[in-house]
Amino acid sequence: MTLPGHDQSTYRLRMEWGPTGAEVVPADFAVVVDVLSFTTTLSVALERGIEVFPFRWKDARAAEHAVRHGATLAVGRFEALSRGDARHVSLSPASLAEVDGVERLVLPSPNGSTIAFALAESGAQVVGACLRNAGAVARWLGPRVADGASVVVVPAGERWHDDTLRPAVEDLWGAGAVLAALDAEAEAGASPEARMAVAAWHAAVLPHDLLHCASGRELAEAGFVADVEIAAQRDVSEVVPVLVGESFRDAASLPPAGARLRRVGD
Repeated sequence: MTLPGHDQSTYRLRMEWGPTGAEVVPADFAVVVDVLSFTTTLSVALERGIEVFPFRWKDARAAEHAVRHGATLAVGRFEALSRGDARHVSLSPASLAEVDGVERLVLPSPNGSTIAFALAESGAQVVGACLRNAGAVARWLGPRVADGASVVVVPAGERWHDDTLRPAVEDLWGAGAVLAALDAEAEAGASPEARMAVAAWHAAVLPHDLLHCASGRELAEAGFVADVEIAAQRDVSEVVPVLVGESFRDAASLPPAGARLRRVGD
């Protein structure tokens, strides 16, 4: 049950955290932000022409899903590292930046994927954003917001060991980057939550802060500093990942504005 006011429905630009927030704040368009690293990896994959099938689980069901779609299965960063085989495609953006011959990819991400599908099932058109493509996402959404559409930006966050939400500052920055650019593209009322994210984004110092925040330090100390450096790149990508059915595709490859996109459950 949503308590009065929590849906931010009096504003067209909205922001709320994680899987539960994704269910509480409906909108016409929903932007998932998981900077380290689901949506960053997504942006890199689409730049290379790879169709991405997000998947909620990292178990045997993911392998079955990959077979069903004729896709390559991405493994976890640490699993690829333990195998000592650079040919394994993983959630690491750096690994995808060098991969060849992959046309379809199943990307298990219990947090980012779960949020994306929950949003799609609510009826929203789901978009993936990170620091690399925040401006491109805002430019794509801008005319739609100007025409009266609402947008909720959902920073995914991480999970503590007890599976509760850990608000991750890098996702707040990513959400703020999208909202700041979107506010510049289309004048629309932003909720206090959305304005807080914008303020956090303006306070961020990149790449320093991303390298030294909790999530960035964790990855860097595990040997994945290149992933953090890629994630810290600002507005270097023009791809706009849109969830159509079970996969993310670049908006540039989709039907023109006004045509109905096929969503989850169609």
